[in-house]
Amino acid sequence: MADYILSENAAHGPDDGLSGAKLFESGDGLTYNDFLILPGFINFTSDEVDWFTCFHASPWTRPKGGWASLKLNGAVKPHPDSVIDLTSNLTKRIALKAPFVSSPMDTVTEANMAIAMALNGGIGIIHHNSTAEVQAREIHKVKRYEQGFITDPIVLRPDNTVAQVYEIKSKHGFAGIPVTDTGRVGGKLVGLVTLRDIDFLQKDQFDTPIQQVMTPLSQLTTAPTGITLKDAYEILQKSKKGKLPIVNEKGELVSLIARTDLKKSRDYPLASKDSKKQLLCGAAIGTRESDKERLQLLVQAGVDVIVLDSSQGNSTFQIDMIKFIKQTYPELQVIAGNVVTVAQAKNLIDAGADALRVGMGSGSICITQEVMAVGRPQGSAVYRVSEYSRRFGVPVIADGGVSSVGHVTKALALGASAVMMGSMLAGTTESPGEYFFSDGVRLKKYRGMGSLDAMEKHDSSASRYFSENDRVKVAQGVSGAIVDKGSIHRFLPYLYAALQHGCQDAGAKSLAMLRSMMYSGELKFERRSTSAQVEGGVHSLHSYEKRLF
Repeated sequence: MADYILSENAAHGPDDGLSGAKLFESGDGLTYNDFLILPGFINFTSDEVDWFTCFHASPWTRPKGGWASLKLNGAVKPHPDSVIDLTSNLTKRIALKAPFVSSPMDTVTEANMAIAMALNGGIGIIHHNSTAEVQAREIHKVKRYEQGFITDPIVLRPDNTVAQVYEIKSKHGFAGIPVTDTGRVGGKLVGLVTLRDIDFLQKDQFDTPIQQVMTPLSQLTTAPTGITLKDAYEILQKSKKGKLPIVNEKGELVSLIARTDLKKSRDYPLASKDSKKQLLCGAAIGTRESDKERLQLLVQAGVDVIVLDSSQGNSTFQIDMIKFIKQTYPELQVIAGNVVTVAQAKNLIDAGADALRVGMGSGSICITQEVMAVGRPQGSAVYRVSEYSRRFGVPVIADGGVSSVGHVTKALALGASAVMMGSMLAGTTESPGEYFFSDGVRLKKYRGMGSLDAMEKHDSSASRYFSENDRVKVAQGVSGAIVDKGSIHRFLPYLYAALQHGCQDAGAKSLAMLRSMMYSGELKFERRSTSAQVEGGVHSLHSYEKRLF
């Protein structure tokens, strides 16, 4: 019985594990693999962490029996009303329903990736290893992809030709175009031309004016200005039309609603949108004078947040750029970085940064720590910077070192508000590049922005490492290949679900609660030995198949 008797000095509650402060007080640099989160107390049932798809439901109407009553059809989506709330701030003013950000790398994020990220509750940051015009065009694609009222639709005149309709279809991917007497929004609506109007025309008929083939105004379904989005979508559903022009009392075109937007809103209720119901999108720029001109084009294209892209953000160049942006575009949100120390963070916060990007040399394709001997293990960097920046209400984005969903959970538990991913998203259908086969495995190219390949493509990549004027380029990244992961529309819901369950095991009903538990000392951690890391993975099997979703 003596084994079960508490000593006189023992507390009534067992002191087990380390607080976040204790975990890092030794000064050792820790990666995500060096520790675990100890399980907490669960006072909510696992079936409250639900799944849904609302392919068959109105975006405004909760079905009888709740979202969970809906049958799965296609890709699995996380429950928007789940008891575990993953809403988190990207910047001081921008919040995401899913704390996932795609990295501004030329093998990770262009328009297709940014669209998929935003539809699933995150956000994509368009890379700047291209001309300013090309980058702005990618932003424009994202902002036009899903909208409620399209206030700046492409418009044609009656004397425009069929060939011009096909040109628009080739460039923008759609062919349902309103026709006004002036060829502009604000002109009198006279008709609408669609692909069905011109499908059977031969090439020698492409010079035909569209007024001869378009659907005239008398056969169109229109709606008056002032109509709500919900009522407009109901008209589209009843009329079975593809487009709904919105006109004023004079019959002038004011805006346009597309039927495809109804389906997109229904399929992706977590979608990250701005006040105009357009998808959120970010873009990276450097800190050179020419980047100020690039920034102007990006703002005109509708960018929501700017990432100052530098491997070492604590520089006079970045501080000056933050101040310039805040003076020129005071409403534009700025993510500064990269930083890994409190001293770096302080300078950028003082300059006016709306969020910090944390990480240096921890990415799978990054060799900065090896070549430059500068950086910091990612776990330590995220904890130290987050603990400081939270005092000023500045969110932290953990960038790098993430190779599993467990790492995502750990980054957020250490104080990060969002996680930026490169290799986790590379190799998906939506990432740039073509698939190729090697030894029977389907692969896509993936490279660091500090690799010689990337720096030779465009000097924006070299400027990230202050190397654009160097005669001898010093690589801080490598080029490689990554296995096909399938579509983001299947991968992100898996990440979302796994993160929910991670929060549940820790006893947190939200990411805000998870961080609060960490800072209060309620959330406990434990260091892992090398053998503990081996034990925590798959082991002692002859062979196995690891399917995550």
